[in-house]
Amino acid sequence: MERRPDIRLDWVKETISNPDYKVIQIDKRFRYWKWIDEAQKYLRVITLEDRKTVHNAFFDRGFKR
Repeated sequence: MERRPDIRLDWVKETISNPDYKVIQIDKRFRYWKWIDEAQKYLRVITLEDRKTVHNAFFDRGFKR
């Protein structure tokens, strides 16, 4: 999160706990998307198999349901 100061930790937690959309990758990582009103963008959070360890988080400009 230090490399992404524009992304708040509470947004990441909310995305994981209450996603708008979720996908399980082939490598068993999980991708979660959530619309963030304050940023007016979708946030994508990728977790490891345990669904707790955040691998990556970023605003996904190309997300389409």
